[in-house]
Amino acid sequence: MGIERWHLRSSRWQRVGPAIYAPASRIDHTMVRLEAAASRVPAVAAFSGLSAAWLHGLDVDGCHPIEVIVPKGNKVSGRAGMRVYRSALPDAEATVLQGLRATGVLRTLEDICRRLPLVEATVIVDAALQSGLTELDLFDSWARSRRGGRGLVNLRAVAASAEPKSESPMETRLRMVLVLGGLPRPEAQVPIHDERGLFVGRPDLYYRDCKLGIEYDGGIHRESLAEDNRRQNRLLEAGVTLLRFTAADVLSRPAIVVAQVRAMRASAGTRDAKEAFSRASGGSRDAKDAFSSASAGTRGVS
Repeated sequence: MGIERWHLRSSRWQRVGPAIYAPASRIDHTMVRLEAAASRVPAVAAFSGLSAAWLHGLDVDGCHPIEVIVPKGNKVSGRAGMRVYRSALPDAEATVLQGLRATGVLRTLEDICRRLPLVEATVIVDAALQSGLTELDLFDSWARSRRGGRGLVNLRAVAASAEPKSESPMETRLRMVLVLGGLPRPEAQVPIHDERGLFVGRPDLYYRDCKLGIEYDGGIHRESLAEDNRRQNRLLEAGVTLLRFTAADVLSRPAIVVAQVRAMRASAGTRDAKEAFSRASGGSRDAKDAFSSASAGTRGVS
């Protein structure tokens, strides 16, 4: 049975573009929206940025807005709900994902790094590396090979900040809080063994010089509190101090996070101990400002 115009007036259907309708039950599906958007742009167009990242399998919002690249000189006008970029896209930098033309993974990450703030771009690149979409050496070489254009400095800063071992967006944000706060970059996911060589734990972040482990305390940790407590006890027995921070700490109180980690490093006599207290107030304020600036403009990346 065919669909008549009167069918489309019911609540079972919703308009997603000019003369394009989709079942209301599927309207929140990103793929439906991208397929509708593809029918509104020329065949030479390609999904880019967060839209392409979603097609590559990353956990991002690919539709608010939908991002598309068209060749320079193309007379495509603006589209509601879409952000159209005019840029060269060599065939070698494009691919087809789920039947839709999109930028390849390295070009996708480049566009994201040029458009998003440092911290949120690093979150996405870390996720791409951790999922195996690309490798750090390849991405770093790609970033070094690019020339000119807005956001080039940010692209290379992300390449220098990226960490393939990061296991969650909040872990990445926590690491960036510490680095932007002026602390040395911690190692990620370091396996810790006791004096007998037995594995006792693997903190999210680790300062080897002072045996300080740092973890993001998210929902998964809270659901396994008993095991976390046992693991923390084993780490303490192995001489490792453990600090934990919540999402509220990372996002709303980065200066306090930096100050606490700096104080712990100072108490262990690390190289940055001498400046710990002289920077306790001013440095913490700088850490908050730096993280706020580097995180500004977050667009629903969780």
